[in-house]
Amino acid sequence: MDTNCVFCNLELEPSQTVVFQNEYCMFLQLEESRVKGSPLEGAGVIVPKQHRETAFDLTAEEWEATQSLLLAAKAYMDELYQPQGYNLGWNCGAIGGQHILHSHFHVIPRYADEPLAGKGIRYMFKSLANR
Repeated sequence: MDTNCVFCNLELEPSQTVVFQNEYCMFLQLEESRVKGSPLEGAGVIVPKQHRETAFDLTAEEWEATQSLLLAAKAYMDELYQPQGYNLGWNCGAIGGQHILHSHFHVIPRYADEPLAGKGIRYMFKSLANR
């Protein structure tokens, strides 16, 4: 456990809520993601309860628990937010965009009326701005 980690110590980020959990992992949402029309409407993260720096450090049990929560989160989001698609992913390491050094799997619902609808994760990497 890292005493400064917002996923090891949930009280450090009071706007996050545990929506689902199992023995090994939790699905969390920030209050702002629960607001209709917000930029990350419906988004959340799946995190292991034990401090693991990246997805590469997860145990087999944590992988299985992540999949279980992913399916529960999808059913929850489908019912509550009715997205037309999803982006799923981990950022690993500073160069990969990881800002919190506790593994967290992003579950981001996508909507047809977004300005970037139809643009996937690779869109930013393939852009001229990243050359």
